[in-house]
Amino acid sequence: MTVFFIPLSSLFPFPAIYNYDAVQDVELSLQVGDTVHILEMYEGRLQIASKHFGIFPETYIHLKEAIVKDRGQHETVIPSELPLGQELTSTLREWAVIWHKLYVDNKTTQFRHVQQLTYSLIEWRSQILSGTLPKDELAELKKKVTAKIDYGNRILGLDLVVRDDNGNILDPDETSTISLFKSHETASKRIDERIQEEKSLQQNLDLRGQPIFNTTHTYSLYVNFKNFVCNIGEDAELLMSLYDPDLSKFISENYLVRWGSNGMPKEIEKLNNLQAVFTDLSSSDLIRPKISLVCQIVRVGHMELKDGKKHTCGLRRPFGVAVMDITDIIHGKVDDEEKQRQLIMSPLITSHVIGENEPLTSVFNKVIAAKEVNHKGQGLWVSLKLLPGDLAQVQKDFSHLVDRSTAVARKMGFPEIILPGDVRNDIYVTLIQGEFDKGKKKTPKNVEVTMSVHDEDGNLQEKAIHPGAGYEGVSEYKSVVYYQVKQPCWYETVKVSIAIEEVSRCHLRFTFRHRSSQESRDKSERAFGMGFVKLMNADGTTLRDGKHNLIVYKGDNKKMEDAKCYLTLPCTKTEVEEKEAPSGKNLHHLANFTPTKDSTKDSFQIATLICSTKLTQNVDLLGLLNWRSNSQNIAHNLRKLMEVEGGEIVKFLQDTLDALFNIMMEMSENETYDFLVFDALVFIISLIGDIKFQHFNPVLETYIYKHFSATLAYV
Repeated sequence: MTVFFIPLSSLFPFPAIYNYDAVQDVELSLQVGDTVHILEMYEGRLQIASKHFGIFPETYIHLKEAIVKDRGQHETVIPSELPLGQELTSTLREWAVIWHKLYVDNKTTQFRHVQQLTYSLIEWRSQILSGTLPKDELAELKKKVTAKIDYGNRILGLDLVVRDDNGNILDPDETSTISLFKSHETASKRIDERIQEEKSLQQNLDLRGQPIFNTTHTYSLYVNFKNFVCNIGEDAELLMSLYDPDLSKFISENYLVRWGSNGMPKEIEKLNNLQAVFTDLSSSDLIRPKISLVCQIVRVGHMELKDGKKHTCGLRRPFGVAVMDITDIIHGKVDDEEKQRQLIMSPLITSHVIGENEPLTSVFNKVIAAKEVNHKGQGLWVSLKLLPGDLAQVQKDFSHLVDRSTAVARKMGFPEIILPGDVRNDIYVTLIQGEFDKGKKKTPKNVEVTMSVHDEDGNLQEKAIHPGAGYEGVSEYKSVVYYQVKQPCWYETVKVSIAIEEVSRCHLRFTFRHRSSQESRDKSERAFGMGFVKLMNADGTTLRDGKHNLIVYKGDNKKMEDAKCYLTLPCTKTEVEEKEAPSGKNLHHLANFTPTKDSTKDSFQIATLICSTKLTQNVDLLGLLNWRSNSQNIAHNLRKLMEVEGGEIVKFLQDTLDALFNIMMEMSENETYDFLVFDALVFIISLIGDIKFQHFNPVLETYIYKHFSATLAYV
């Protein structure tokens, strides 16, 4: 039996977080919010010092830091939180009593008004106490909070708090009576004006008979990872993403969690701190009939779970999936932040069973379709919340949830509105499938694909590949290994991020290697094939979106690593057909290694998706954006601009407008382009006036007021 005493100088005020009803005389009853003063702890029960002494379980209170000041015989305990936080707490407690009375008196309109004010203060209090706000944002929020408190106090008939210009409460002992009176008059006048504005707004809404138009076009989904329960026996990678089951299509990039064999995150500092936000969701995403949060579980270890020390380790092997329907949250019908949801877990059957080699994507399609899955208590627990706004907005409005440590998983596509200044340059690459001849082996190969990014000289681009949000990039990405499958289907998506100016010089390289379960044999295995694809075409446009059938080249390993050697060859079967047809020559033998004799035996397919505000796949738009390097074709490119699809133009709106105004200014002596530029500007403005692109009006306005700088355009 242990009793320890806490020195009085280190006492903290503890607020109660649950109601506690005393059942014995020695116990103390508590109400939520009561502040207690701890004297000593005894086997999990606390004795407190207050007007009433008593004991109660320690789990009913929450530690709150404070500063203790010694004033003679008495000690004063002052909470160490910001004074504004203390004022918010006392204001909310005072308003709560009035709010309850309004409910009892059935005053519905006033009740809802106070409710809105209270919820705003609670949200702002969370942001302030999070301690993540920069100094300038905290100062701005302070003004909003104090204005809301003063406004609420006035409409509730409470005393007016007199403040200085920075929102600090004036001390009557240090402020003259005249200054107090003037400040009181100013504050009272300001609040009266605010009340009048509220009344005018409400009258306008009543006349229109409709709510204020929702101008939010971008949304984010906050995910708080709570726990993962599954007896894998080895380390694992959990790859979470948003998925449309009706289209069988991934919506977002992955959020990656590396999970240790001990049942905790691999990085212990991430324990209880695994949060991500899926950004750039548009209103069209919010009306999808169905949307799921899916998790692909990849085991990292031996080929088979029962393998011993002499067997190859570090292989990425498919293990299972976890799935949850989140349609109700995305549709805004449920706010789930405080609840935990379980993703239904469906492990693959491991070792020597055909089911193990089934692609993970087809497994979670089956789980989604199934009404019930026997998950045997295994699963993945998360809490979710849909937040209005893009990343910058949610970091500002929900700083207590989304801070610098929160992983950011972007949508694989653009939001509805791309504001000027938003720069993005992401290339998504999906390893789809392949077919590989078993050669001299009796069984199909255990093929592992290694993907890397190189420039035209063969130099490796360090950390350019991102398997999932939450971790830094890697220089090489290794695929999952399927056991003895002739036609493996991976469907693994990674993001390639490199500097915009480097894209024209870079290409993706894929090497194929058989992985043996025996470590001694595995060390002697070398890459048996190689494929590649350039990120930019000869005409300067970026690699087109969609599937690409790459040629699998075989030969000497050193030659397969020599970029100057293989970059002279065609990379896709389409390119071979385009080059061989007019010349009638076989282009495979331009290097010292060749594709397989029967090209139907070995094949490899990938898919790419470009999400860039600087790289276009449209040759006409590219010609205009690069008008300085191709000045003889300016007139042609200006005419062609009006044939470009509207969705491509709005994606590059700022760059397109900059190009038009720069042509106007730099070619002012040549009147040839004046009317063509004018027609192009009218075309773009008319395009944004179209109902399909009308939500880009704010983008045009932002450009006009903040980015437009063509001083001679008025001529």
